Amino acid sequence: MDIYESMGLMGAILSSFTFLPQVIRTWKIKSADDLSMGMLVIVFCSTIVWLIYGFALWLIPVLIANSAILVLSLTLIYFKVTFKKRKATVIN
Repeated sequence: MDIYESMGLMGAILSSFTFLPQVIRTWKIKSADDLSMGMLVIVFCSTIVWLIYGFALWLIPVLIANSAILVLSLTLIYFKVTFKKRKATVIN
């Protein structure tokens, strides 16, 4: 493994954690009101494109980072939909 591949893997690991603090915070406070659904959908779509690219060229750092981001962005989308429904139910 050369220095550039090591840097790619380190970047992938760091990028993978991008959404983790937001997922943890959203889960703890049980509210996703501050999150933009538009932003989450754009992140989800861009992640799919990056995964296709990563699979086509078999770029492991791209696959690692975007697989993690896919899971975390889907989790935030789930929270955005689920917590909104819970809040509406509690208010009614």
